[in-house]
Amino acid sequence: METAGLARRLKERGRELGLGAIGIATLDPSEHGEALSQWLASGYAATMKWMERTAAVRSDPRSRFEWARSAIVAAVSYLPYRGERKEQQGALQYVARYAVGRDYHAVLGERLEALASFLRAEARGARTQAYVDTGPLLERELAVRAGLGWFGKSTNLIGPRGDSWLLLGQILTDLELPPDGPVTDHCGTCTACIDECPTGAILEPYLVDSNRCISYLTIELRGSIPAESRTALGDWVFGCDVCQEVCPWNRKVEPTSDTEFLDDGSLKDRDLSDLVRLDEDRFREGFSSSPLDRPRRTGLVRNALIVAANTGDGRALDAAGDVLTDPDPVVRETAAWALGREGTGGQRRRVLERSLKIEKEPSVRLALTWMAMRAAAYNPSHDPRRSHQAVASRAQRRGRSEQPGVKDSQNAKGPPIPVRRIIDRGIACRTSHSGKPQQRVRGETLDRGHIQTGPIHARITIELLW
Repeated sequence: METAGLARRLKERGRELGLGAIGIATLDPSEHGEALSQWLASGYAATMKWMERTAAVRSDPRSRFEWARSAIVAAVSYLPYRGERKEQQGALQYVARYAVGRDYHAVLGERLEALASFLRAEARGARTQAYVDTGPLLERELAVRAGLGWFGKSTNLIGPRGDSWLLLGQILTDLELPPDGPVTDHCGTCTACIDECPTGAILEPYLVDSNRCISYLTIELRGSIPAESRTALGDWVFGCDVCQEVCPWNRKVEPTSDTEFLDDGSLKDRDLSDLVRLDEDRFREGFSSSPLDRPRRTGLVRNALIVAANTGDGRALDAAGDVLTDPDPVVRETAAWALGREGTGGQRRRVLERSLKIEKEPSVRLALTWMAMRAAAYNPSHDPRRSHQAVASRAQRRGRSEQPGVKDSQNAKGPPIPVRRIIDRGIACRTSHSGKPQQRVRGETLDRGHIQTGPIHARITIELLW
């Protein structure tokens, strides 16, 4: 069989099917197998245990796919819009660009199967196996081998013409097709992706700690997001594009015309409060065929609550009060955090206190208690989201000087706020030296943002805990 001609026809057919650029790679053992092992040993895969289970196959695909000889790799550009993310309508502004359209697993999967059928028709008896981000393969390394780009320092693939807005898919085949050559790395001395990462997840060039990565936290992590990581999420409900937004190579990339990667109204017609209020039925109706299905309803609502608090979205925070009775404890705990972190006291504090009366889950009760106390101690001059000018203006009206934005207990007026009405409801409100919760000491009070705990006089800053 004349394989060079077959490879050429495959690439032409791939473009016709909407698979963008097509390259061919060999299935030799990975050049990065040792680096993968070290990455896993360092814990940088976080809870993604499948990476460890499939590490051997990823390092040497033929250890499982003994029959395979070549990988046909597709790189599809998906950029849905060119403007600033925060200028987009509705919930579009909170979602990574690859996720605004139909689920790329389904879109690329259908097209790859069509290309595999074409290959089997051209080469009778050929064996194929297609994957879209689901197989035990190092997809980006295969793409580099296939000449579809180079590794950026963020570990994203950057295409030969400078485009990292790419989705990848592969077809393994038992045919020995002529491989394409690699392209030159053009990152040079640029470190924009490292410098601008909001959480410092890119530890050094080509090394990412998933534990810090916003995409991991909002998509892959199940359960509650650690409290110390929530503020760093900023306004990302799903995924993160910062390393691509700041990449100089993406400045001139044109948006795709492929409607499969464009929003059908599921996002732009919703706002943040709509995401907070999603129940299971509305979640399945709106996102079952979207990448946003990945974190499930619990994860998506959890993320929306965190963003509501980070951005001070009033409507979404009002909705947070409604989900304090949600069936899922992760949602209830995050809603309590969001309401308490907003720190407006008054009505939202009373919502937290009412919920505490009926809450049974210990982790949620603890969150409700802490955040109700934080709301009770709220001082606008200590809120970094409030402008210095607004605080100074209020101080001037009150006829006294006030230094805005500085945490100084001398500025706090009035006696410590009693919180016995909260802590008498049975929730532990201090910890032992071992870190385990203990019952309250009678008469504990909230002292200007701190808890003062009786005989041991331990002072625990609420803001350090939440």
